[in-house]
Amino acid sequence: MNLQLTITNNEFKLIRNLIYDQFGINLCEQKKGLVVGRLRKVLNQNGFNSFGQYYDYVKSDTTGEALKTLIDKISTNHTYFFREKAHFDFLMKNIFPEIAQKIAGSKINNLRIWCAGCSSGEEPYTLAMILLEYFGMKISNWDTGILATDISSEILEKANEAIYATTNVANLPNTYLHKYFKEISKETWAVKDKLKKLVLFKQLNLMREDYPFKGKFDVIFCRNVMIYFDNVKRENLINKFYKYTQPGGYLFVGHAESLTRYQCPYRYIKPGVYKKE
Repeated sequence: MNLQLTITNNEFKLIRNLIYDQFGINLCEQKKGLVVGRLRKVLNQNGFNSFGQYYDYVKSDTTGEALKTLIDKISTNHTYFFREKAHFDFLMKNIFPEIAQKIAGSKINNLRIWCAGCSSGEEPYTLAMILLEYFGMKISNWDTGILATDISSEILEKANEAIYATTNVANLPNTYLHKYFKEISKETWAVKDKLKKLVLFKQLNLMREDYPFKGKFDVIFCRNVMIYFDNVKRENLINKFYKYTQPGGYLFVGHAESLTRYQCPYRYIKPGVYKKE
């Protein structure tokens, strides 16, 4: 096994451009080590002698499997339950009451949330928990659902499996833990079915021209995803989100992200929260 594979500047440029063109992820020069570290095992397992040889293989593979493996390895999937908790508090205290009032005043009982860049599932399952906490079982009579999408099929399999290490659920309030999870062993907990049935996981490349959605969303979460895109890709993505947001609906981005520097059609509400008027 050739464990000491290194990448040339030209090879890195080819792979970086391929990832940018296909997925919008903008890898700077400082990410060269990350690319080598995450792909070296793939090259060794498949007998490639160089990153250039691997690049040629990905480009020529007509099945799409090589490209899928590439993005599975390159994607960063750092997340946890109730990450940036202030956003979930704002949903409970401000947005859910708005939605409840809207539903009470109309014959339309639907509530749609999209979690774009859902990673291993902690964010959409957190959203499902607070939905049940606020609305209770009345949502079983509504057309309610959380669409959770990600580019990585590998991470979506983990999210669908919905089994988490004890360390991953350690910071959940005890009431939430025992209400929405069942203990499999001392090391693992599984999400209960009443939570799982609220979330639909699908693979989706946010860079595609249009999305296969029939309706619009009351709330869109896309937090700590656009940090990997350049300004052009961010603005295009923001405009696509706007298209699929209900009038009066909300877009959530990461606390450290700001849309004010872009041509943003949403109105700023608070850090990481924007509204479509």
